[in-house]
Amino acid sequence: MKKLIILILALGSLAVLAFYAMNLSQKKGKSDTELIDFAIKDVSTIDKVIISDPFSRVFELVKNGEEWTDKDGGCITQQNAEFVIDALKNIEFKGYLPDNSHKKFITLMSAQNTKVEIFQNGEWTKTWYIGPASKDHYGQIMLLDSKEYGKSDIPVVMKIKGVHGIIEPRFYADKRKWMCTNIFSIPVNDLAYVEVKFNDEPERSFKVTKNKNKLDVFQQGKPLLVTDTSMIYRYLNNYQKIHYDIPNYELSEKQVDSIKRTIPFCVLTVKELHKKPTKLRCFRIITGAEEIVGAASVADVDKNRFWCELPNGQLVKCQYFVFNPLFLGHIYFPMDLTILKTHDGIVPK
Repeated sequence: MKKLIILILALGSLAVLAFYAMNLSQKKGKSDTELIDFAIKDVSTIDKVIISDPFSRVFELVKNGEEWTDKDGGCITQQNAEFVIDALKNIEFKGYLPDNSHKKFITLMSAQNTKVEIFQNGEWTKTWYIGPASKDHYGQIMLLDSKEYGKSDIPVVMKIKGVHGIIEPRFYADKRKWMCTNIFSIPVNDLAYVEVKFNDEPERSFKVTKNKNKLDVFQQGKPLLVTDTSMIYRYLNNYQKIHYDIPNYELSEKQVDSIKRTIPFCVLTVKELHKKPTKLRCFRIITGAEEIVGAASVADVDKNRFWCELPNGQLVKCQYFVFNPLFLGHIYFPMDLTILKTHDGIVPK
């Protein structure tokens, strides 16, 4: 009888242990999913992504038809949006962290992280918390909060499939990095006129008008009597693809206002059919102190870039290399070379 009782107790203990082990295994499986289920399988359902950085900046990407825009419907660089979507789709598990490091990284990430909120079909589904890079810089330490599993409290190392590098650089909230660099993308048939006015060298100013198939070029308000129609079309074709170089990362608001109060070296006005004119104000970049050359005071200026005030008031840097085809009208149609001079006072050939 005693042996039978011992046997029953032993079998009961085994049953309890088996149940406990099975339950633990099921919980472990669920926990693993909670930890690493970052990826969005069907990225076509993503319609909004909100990125918040450690500097309290927030940027919102919104799907608008086939394109991505900012929250106000403004243009953003589509390639940058594609990098974000690619990461959301192709993120994968790289490895676990040592148990004794969890507290350290949780504390670190609670103070500083990049937060990525993902919305699908109008509803929030997941949030990524992006922490520091992994030790080998081939992955990123991250935490996941999801609608399905809730928020994980165990950080893991994630990476992008097929990419040897960190994830964080794809997710930034600085709106300047998202801005479309496009200034002009105007087909010739949509142009009404272009006016280029040089304040410091008025003899270089000119205007090109287009009324259906009639083209005219004016210099200092007077029409040029001899022009080559094909060259005028060639000039106007330059307005189909003009981009600025980089946003303003160096000037304070006070410095920007100071530049805008100065006289621009050039004002470029472009009128499209059935639209208001677009005006760009161009300012030279002073790189050094003024020097006295002869009897004149000459400032040292950047020979490669200039500041440009866009119609929305934004100040950006542009390259002369890109804008010279718009500035240098004498290349495309003959002007009065007796009054046309370069900055050095040399008549161009």
